[in-house]
Amino acid sequence: MVVSGEASPPRDRRRSKQSVPKPGRPTEQSAPGLGARMAAARLLAAVIDAKTPLDGLTDQEHGHPQFRALDQRDRALVRAILVTALRFRRTIEAQVAARLRSPLPANATTLSHILHVGAAQILFLDVPDSAAVDLAVTHAKGDPRTARFSALVNAVLRGIARDKAADLPRTLATVADAPDWLIARLREAYGAERAEKILAAHRLETPTDFTVKADPGHWAEDFGGIVLPTGSVRVGRLPVSVAELPGYAEGAWWVQDAAAALPARLLGNVAGLRVADLCAAPGGKTAQLVAAGAIVTALDSSRSRLMRLRSNLDRLGLEADIVQADAIDWTPAEAFDAVLLDAPCSSTGTVRRHPDVPWTKSPADIEKLAGLQRRLLDHAVRLLKPGGRIVFSNCSLDPLEGEEMVRQFLSQNTEFVTEPIDRGEFAGMDDFITPEGWLRTTPADMPMADAALSGMDGFFAARLRRRI
Repeated sequence: MVVSGEASPPRDRRRSKQSVPKPGRPTEQSAPGLGARMAAARLLAAVIDAKTPLDGLTDQEHGHPQFRALDQRDRALVRAILVTALRFRRTIEAQVAARLRSPLPANATTLSHILHVGAAQILFLDVPDSAAVDLAVTHAKGDPRTARFSALVNAVLRGIARDKAADLPRTLATVADAPDWLIARLREAYGAERAEKILAAHRLETPTDFTVKADPGHWAEDFGGIVLPTGSVRVGRLPVSVAELPGYAEGAWWVQDAAAALPARLLGNVAGLRVADLCAAPGGKTAQLVAAGAIVTALDSSRSRLMRLRSNLDRLGLEADIVQADAIDWTPAEAFDAVLLDAPCSSTGTVRRHPDVPWTKSPADIEKLAGLQRRLLDHAVRLLKPGGRIVFSNCSLDPLEGEEMVRQFLSQNTEFVTEPIDRGEFAGMDDFITPEGWLRTTPADMPMADAALSGMDGFFAARLRRRI
C-alpha cells in the first residue's frame, strides 16, 4: 500500500521503538481542533468496530467521556463529522482506495478511521482542506499505531482535496453508500429501481417534522415550513434549537417524524376508549392518543425512557397511566378496547437520521428482532377485548419484520383478521397503502421539489381486529 512512493505499507506487527512518538511532537493541547478530530476517530471506531449506536456515544450527559470532555462547539463538529463519515462511508472508502496501490490491511483500523474523519471534512463539510489534512497528519503522528504512516495520510487526503471537484460526482454516481447486505435486502424487497431511490434518500439530511395539537397552518408559518398532506408540519432546517421555538414551553407540539405519526391514527376514533401503548417511550404516539381523547396506559420496560416519556407528557400538559413492565409478559387486570404495539426493530427505516444503523446491524439482528416482535404481538393481541383493534408497527424497511411476520401471524391465528386501511380513510395516506390494506412508507416517499423537504422514515403498520 504505497501512495506515490511516500510511505511503506502497514505491516501486521507489534509497534517497534521507532513507532513511538518523539518528544516535541504536536499534542492535542498544542494543535487547536485536534481533540475534536481525535474524538471523532475514536467514536467512529466504536461504531464500526464495536457496533455501538451513535446516539449513545454522543449523548450530552451520558455519552463517551472523550465526547463529553469537549465544549459544545466541538461536540457539534464531532457529531457532524461522524454523521457524514457514516452516511457516505462507501464513497469515502472509494476515494481513499483510489489513492492506494493496495487495500489497507484489515488490522489497520485506526489508520482507516483517521483517513475517514479527514476525508469526510474535505468532501462534505465546511472545513478548510488544509486544516482537515494537517490535523489528520498530526493525529497520525501522535498515535504509536499510525505514526509511521503520517506521510501516507498526508498524500491520500491531499489527493482527495485536489481532485474532489472532478472525482466526487463520479464516485457518488457509481457507489451505493450502504453495506452489501442492506443493498441486497432492499433490492429483494423493493426492486432495483425503488431500492436505488431509497439509498439515494439515505444520503440526504432529514427535515424536522412536528405533530401539532391544533392549527398546523399557523405553526408552519411560524416555523417557516410547510404542512404535509398527512397533517404534520415540516421544516427543512431549523433556525434555532427545538427548545427555542415558539410553542415549545406551552406544549403546543412535539417533534415526530411524519411516518411515525401515522400508526396511532390507524386506531381511528379513540375518544373515551381504553388504549394500551406498548413499548411507548419516548411518547410521541402516547401523546397522539391522549390528545385524541383516549384513556391511555403507556408501558415500557426502561425506567430512563419512561422518565423521558413522563417529562414529554408534562411539557405537553397530557396525562397517561405510566407502567414500567416488559410488554412480552405484562398482564393487566382488564382487557383494552385498542392496543398500539410499536415494536423494537432494526430501525432500517431511520437511516437518514441514524446513519450508523447499517453499520451496527446485520441480517442476524433482523431475524432475532423479527422473532421478538412476533412474541410481542402474540402476547399483545391477548390484551384486547373481543372486537378490539390492534395496530402493529415498526420503523424497519425489512419485510421480515413487517409484511412477512404479519402474514405468518394471521395464518396461525384465525381469531384475528386484517382490518384494511381504505383509500380516502385518512388524509395523505393513499400512496402508502399496500394491496393487503397495510401501511408501508420508505425514505423515498413524500418527494418534494426541494430535496430538503422530501422523504420520511420507513415504517410498516398493520391494523388487525379480534373477532367477536
